[in-house]
Amino acid sequence: MNVLIAGAGRLGAEVAQVLSASGNTVTVVDPDQMRLDALRGRFAARLVLGDASEAAVQARAEVAHAALVVAATGQDEDNLVISLIAKRRFGVSRVAARVNDDENAWLFDHHWGVDVAVPAATPLVSLIEEATGATDTVALMRLSSAGVGIVETTITEESSSAGLPLGDVELPGGTMVATVVRAGQPTAPRPDLILRPGDELLLVSHAAGEQEIHSAFQ
Repeated sequence: MNVLIAGAGRLGAEVAQVLSASGNTVTVVDPDQMRLDALRGRFAARLVLGDASEAAVQARAEVAHAALVVAATGQDEDNLVISLIAKRRFGVSRVAARVNDDENAWLFDHHWGVDVAVPAATPLVSLIEEATGATDTVALMRLSSAGVGIVETTITEESSSAGLPLGDVELPGGTMVATVVRAGQPTAPRPDLILRPGDELLLVSHAAGEQEIHSAFQ
């Protein structure tokens, strides 16, 4: 999937790293050259200097080829304009925008081209799931320096592992379960823990890919 991220601050950088690690083609746009330089080499992404609230800059960043735009700047007015241009001018199918000030949340709707409004306090994984429409496995981040990937997968009614003890699931080599989140609470990943629909598992691996881990549980 082609993704354009407007804003190379903390949030934009984290989203870019996650989506790049998941195999997406990522473009990051920011008017601050120093911010872009700080991202260079951290992950695979095209870096474009410019203000994404300008149609010409979005055009130069080839936003028309993007399936997803994430407006992640620290200014609500910029995020709204970025969203509107991406949706109305270039026809981007899915636009997610960060809401920095809760009082402005009512503006972030389809009238401004926003499909997903993301409050600033939203956890990163939730932002990615909502923005991309993902509902099962989301690669959270890849710690390239250590060669370690962190992957989340959710057990559903249809999952082959539903109803099985965690210890009975054959994991790919070099992979371990870090925690199981059940009803919003982290649970120790004991071998005798029976997996239930709705359980969210966080796994760490230095060898297996996202699809291998997903297949083990689904």
